[in-house]
Amino acid sequence: MALNGISDDVQNAAPPNGDMIVVEDLWRTYDMGSEQQVIALSGISLRIQHNEYVAIMGPSGSGNSTLMNLIGCLDTPSKGRYWLNGQLVSELDDDQLARIRNKEIGFVFQTFNLLSRATALHNVELPLIYNGTPSAERLERAKESLTDVGLGTRMMHKPNELSGGQRQRVAIARALVNRPSIILADEPTGNLDSKTGLEIMALFDTLHANGNTIVLVTHEPDIAEYANRVVHIRDGQIYSDEPSKRAR
Repeated sequence: MALNGISDDVQNAAPPNGDMIVVEDLWRTYDMGSEQQVIALSGISLRIQHNEYVAIMGPSGSGNSTLMNLIGCLDTPSKGRYWLNGQLVSELDDDQLARIRNKEIGFVFQTFNLLSRATALHNVELPLIYNGTPSAERLERAKESLTDVGLGTRMMHKPNELSGGQRQRVAIARALVNRPSIILADEPTGNLDSKTGLEIMALFDTLHANGNTIVLVTHEPDIAEYANRVVHIRDGQIYSDEPSKRAR
């Protein structure tokens, strides 16, 4: 029987082991017209275990953002296979990918992406509204998520009534509210001052200690060192993959 519109063959496909993320020979090319193609990723293979904390780094145009979009099911590969939490997601259609994103992935972006006229509580509720969670449960889980990131007294404040660090905490609470398998953070300190950035990275440390799998994209070496493993991307390929100084 198919689950949520996903066929049995795809549901039952399993990666070679129980890693959270398994990427095999992943390619992404973009057609630019006039028979021209841009190769953003060329044959990347990568494994990320449950409860790993991994930073992905690379200069502009290296392919790190493309890899993040593929891991986040925001895009599909041109070639290769990708398993997330035991599900082969590289062959799913747009509707199926949307369900995977809502269930399995919590996103934290540089620009917060909060609704300006909505309270912190309503912003955090949104993913639960999209998946049809009943109102009472939705409210309770959103309150719990905000409390977990230290905003229990700021639930009814709107984004313009919060500091940059508080807005990012709301975004993190929203990423956590669906209890996802993985948190993807794209330059989460990019719009914050250094002191507030350190506070947010300390929060990620707590999330990781609590069992969350975290994949962080950053251009900042000092931020990458908060992770336990740093993957460098260059010209669409993995240039290096090694433990961070912190983990050595």
